[in-house]
Amino acid sequence: MTVISEFQVNRDNFRETHLAQYESPALTNDQLLVRIDQFALTSNNVSYAASGDMIGYWQYYPAPAPWGNVPAWGSGTVLESAHPDIPVGERIWGFFPMASHTLLTAGRIRHDQLTDVAAHRQALPGLYNNFRRMTAEADFLQAMENQRSLLFPLFSTAFVLCDYLQDNAWFQSRQIIIGSASSKTAYGLAWLLHQRDDAPPVVGLTSSGNSEFVRTLGCYDQVLNYGAEADIEKQASVYVDMSGDAGVISAVHRGLGSQLRASVSVGLTHWDAPANKETLPGPKPEFFFAPAQIAKREQEWGHGVIMARATRASAEIANATAQYTVIEHQHGTSALHTAWLELLDNRAPAQRGLLLSLAERA
Repeated sequence: MTVISEFQVNRDNFRETHLAQYESPALTNDQLLVRIDQFALTSNNVSYAASGDMIGYWQYYPAPAPWGNVPAWGSGTVLESAHPDIPVGERIWGFFPMASHTLLTAGRIRHDQLTDVAAHRQALPGLYNNFRRMTAEADFLQAMENQRSLLFPLFSTAFVLCDYLQDNAWFQSRQIIIGSASSKTAYGLAWLLHQRDDAPPVVGLTSSGNSEFVRTLGCYDQVLNYGAEADIEKQASVYVDMSGDAGVISAVHRGLGSQLRASVSVGLTHWDAPANKETLPGPKPEFFFAPAQIAKREQEWGHGVIMARATRASAEIANATAQYTVIEHQHGTSALHTAWLELLDNRAPAQRGLLLSLAERA
């Protein structure tokens, strides 16, 4: 019998964690027992926890209250299968819990994909229910397994966000300001904007400790430190916020006022910052939900087209920025707990890319 270990977070206090362990039940029709070989830990995971109730991230892998399983992107191996079309040993990539193993209910099987069709997932955003069958995919994807878990979800979000901004004619702006400019999603977006002749110039906002790193990326036209928001040129602008820091959001809104054409919230890494209850000048900040833009393009471009483009773009960004990411592999509950607290406190180095495993080493 396989023991499943889950690294669970208190949904009311993200700094409190514990390891839940239980024996894997006997599989029923179409279920799979998957060993999670590795998963990435990035600022995305903090945003998943912070917006877990609003979007439903806690519900993908339910846990008894007050605990929750924070999802993470990673790869795994099928150890047991009750589905006739999914063999033991198959490797898959997708949205897993931070755990040693998990159970999936396989359905809608294609040569390169399966979907978890468990009943509790039916009302949740479908994007996160799909798992890629890795051996059926292009060689370049198989060769980039580490980057795929660590970087592709962030860069794919950047691609969809860039498409959203372009789809709205850049909101008639003359500059795009990106907060938390050292984050991977932020500089992925900046890199994409930098490739486009029709995109406005890009301003990066960052901490003083990360400003040199952000400048070396070469994809921002201007880099400003937090506290210097008043130095942003007063012209038609879009603000893309990656952290949810109410103080920075307020400073940008107050500095630009009616010149701010759109305020787009993407991440919530400053999850414990006091909520901004004041009425801000300019447009109301709107949360960017990537699956909504993906669904729009699915209707317009055809099934799977936008994600195929996002995947190719992610590979390009990962290769172009490889020198700025140091990939580390860590193992065990203690390492995960330490790394999780570093992310919560915004102490994780911008250059680090962390891949973890709770599965027992072979």
